[in-house]
Amino acid sequence: MARVTVELSKILGKMKPMQAVNNGPVGVIIPSQNRNNFEEYKAARIPYARNHDASEWIDYGGEFAVDVYNIFPDFDADPEDEANYEFDVTDALVKFTQDTGTEVYYRLGSRIEHQCKKYRTVKPRDFKKCAVVCEHIIKHYNEGWANGFHYGIKHFEIWNEPDLDVLDVPSDKRRTWSGTPSEFYEFYAVVAAHLKEKFPHLKIGGPAIAHRTGEWLDGFLERLTKDGKRVPMDFFSWHWYGTEPKNMLKRANVVREKLDRAGYGDAESHLNEWNYVADWCDGWLDTVRDIISMKGAAFISACMSEGQNSPAVDMMMYYEVAPTTMNGVFDFYTCKPIKGYWALYAFSDLSDLGTHVEAKSDDGDIYVTAALSENGESGVLVTYYTARQDAMQKTVTVSLCGSDARKTDIYTVDETHSYEITDTQEGNTVTLTMQPNSFVFLKSGR
Repeated sequence: MARVTVELSKILGKMKPMQAVNNGPVGVIIPSQNRNNFEEYKAARIPYARNHDASEWIDYGGEFAVDVYNIFPDFDADPEDEANYEFDVTDALVKFTQDTGTEVYYRLGSRIEHQCKKYRTVKPRDFKKCAVVCEHIIKHYNEGWANGFHYGIKHFEIWNEPDLDVLDVPSDKRRTWSGTPSEFYEFYAVVAAHLKEKFPHLKIGGPAIAHRTGEWLDGFLERLTKDGKRVPMDFFSWHWYGTEPKNMLKRANVVREKLDRAGYGDAESHLNEWNYVADWCDGWLDTVRDIISMKGAAFISACMSEGQNSPAVDMMMYYEVAPTTMNGVFDFYTCKPIKGYWALYAFSDLSDLGTHVEAKSDDGDIYVTAALSENGESGVLVTYYTARQDAMQKTVTVSLCGSDARKTDIYTVDETHSYEITDTQEGNTVTLTMQPNSFVFLKSGR
């Protein structure tokens, strides 16, 4: 038997945006096909959507969307002249996302390029000019420039995975940054300083590193703090893919420690790409099957719970909800919810309560996080996630301590239920029978 203890009187702080994602709803670019998940996306109450890799998919406008070189296609042109910018497709995409109540988290730079010849990941010829172009993109979406908008988008991220391919890969084959690490460090320093000077009230950060938390990250932080100076970095973004949520936290702790040591203790730590990946190569098809399965859904729930409980993570953004093979939230063909959707939905129900309270499990396969509202309503997200093939069902007792007796509705997500009330129990102890790779949301009130 596994035991979960929830201490409703032990306040830990606010709920964090662990249920943010990469990319927005589908349906604005090709509405005639009825592949539309606007209402379901809106119902999930996703706090932020990072628009990285949107230009890979026709559903978001493809090669005409988001990326700096798509919006400003002629780098020799005058960046002060609005006639040199192509905003139309990105405007439609940003508005469609913002209209769901989800705030766009804007990635400035380029999508990853897997094709044999690279076009947009080549390092900019003029770093300062690229910074000026980025400045005008921000002005368009936040200050109305070039017949633009006043969305108040807060997060602007500089580049994506500049560390993915470095000196061990020929420059013309690098998928995200063609230059050297030191050239990227300089690029970030130039762009971040320029944007923070122009928009001191916004959160400017990056650089969405893929995996190199050793020498590459050390070099980046050394450049940012060179000569006793401190290049602006309101948030540091990084990526992780794996099968064990506790390994995610190990990476988070390394990142947080290095930021603190470099003097960036006030910089938020954003894990803004993550998903279940057991094997990127020969076992990829098995990985994809797991991503869209109940196992993938439980993994989402477990990781968000671990992130909420860890002081080393300030935001998490699942990769992704675009119509791709890595989408464990919406069906690839219909764009309608699959099991992973309910993990985001349940976490939003938890987040809506507002205040994070202490919750602990004595079983390594049972993940838990809990919240409390101002009027005393509580929520507990309990997840049974395991990668073991021989795992058996478990009895889990949940003790709600520090409150009067409660009535608890149990919402279950497993192979046969999709966030349905499967039981209601009275008292301060709830007993659950959980199948491997399932999760429940306990909604309680006095």
